[in-house]
Amino acid sequence: MKRAGVVGGGAWGTALAQVCARAGLETVLWARERDVVDGVNAAHENALFLPGVALDPAIHATHDFVDLARAELILAVAPAQHLRSTLQGMAPHVAAGLPVVLCAKGVEQGSLKLMTEVLAETIPAAAPAVLSGPSFAGEVARGLPTAVTLACPDEELGRRLAQALATPTFRPYLAQDMVGAEAGGAVKNVLAIACGVVEGRELGRSAHAALITRGFAEMTRLAVALGAEAETVAGLCGLGDLVLTCSSPQSRNMSVGMALGRGQTLAQALDGKLSVAEGVASAPAVRELAARLGVEMPICQAVAAILAGEAEVDAAIGDLLSRPLRDER
Repeated sequence: MKRAGVVGGGAWGTALAQVCARAGLETVLWARERDVVDGVNAAHENALFLPGVALDPAIHATHDFVDLARAELILAVAPAQHLRSTLQGMAPHVAAGLPVVLCAKGVEQGSLKLMTEVLAETIPAAAPAVLSGPSFAGEVARGLPTAVTLACPDEELGRRLAQALATPTFRPYLAQDMVGAEAGGAVKNVLAIACGVVEGRELGRSAHAALITRGFAEMTRLAVALGAEAETVAGLCGLGDLVLTCSSPQSRNMSVGMALGRGQTLAQALDGKLSVAEGVASAPAVRELAARLGVEMPICQAVAAILAGEAEVDAAIGDLLSRPLRDER
């Protein structure tokens, strides 16, 4: 593989374009925003979403899907709630069998579908894969060491993709369980909001650790109910991503939760933020999906209720702490 297309000019898409260029791939970055395209091509910087990071001059940005036609693999990095429309726009320019690596994390509202299901409906001839794991865009773009899960049901294709994307500081670990990789990525964003609330309310490190652990149990239950393997969720794409996203204000989702915990409204918490906090959109979908599958996810349900204005922060915390005692396993 010599040519890569990255679809989505946000912070994560830009960071992955940087990975592709470092790996020696001819890289085209598709972005909706003309300012991003012009900035990447002229100044080698995405000043809108990833300011202060010098980008590889070899990255070529475009807002025309036609420029992706020569790509031998596509990284689809549009936000989860916009992925369907983005893939529909891209579909006429995608050859049958082209590997499309899904890098968005979330559950689609309304349909309650994972991103692989969205891809199957919009570009059924594509060869799917999922990339997920503990990875802050700024750190990846600057070349700091990062390890991720690359899940692909076609083992040989997965190895080719891993070899194409790997660099000395970006290390993909192979898996075949795409559902597990997706479930971990979607649920961890909701749990990060909950951890942010704990931080904002100054409830202590003990509460923070307990929430991560019990949240991981919820993540695993939902993943298994969707047909995933628990072992997948215990890896980088689940537990690893959960620990990172729930442990740093760099996380967009955790920062939203911190604002809520300090008494701000959701509108105030989101005000002025250009980058998408996927957990805000995924929380109601995760809650609805869990109800459909009969999976108990009280922390995610509490987050969805707070975001929807159905519960105050203190009341939601009180409800969680007053639940009946139960066995840990």
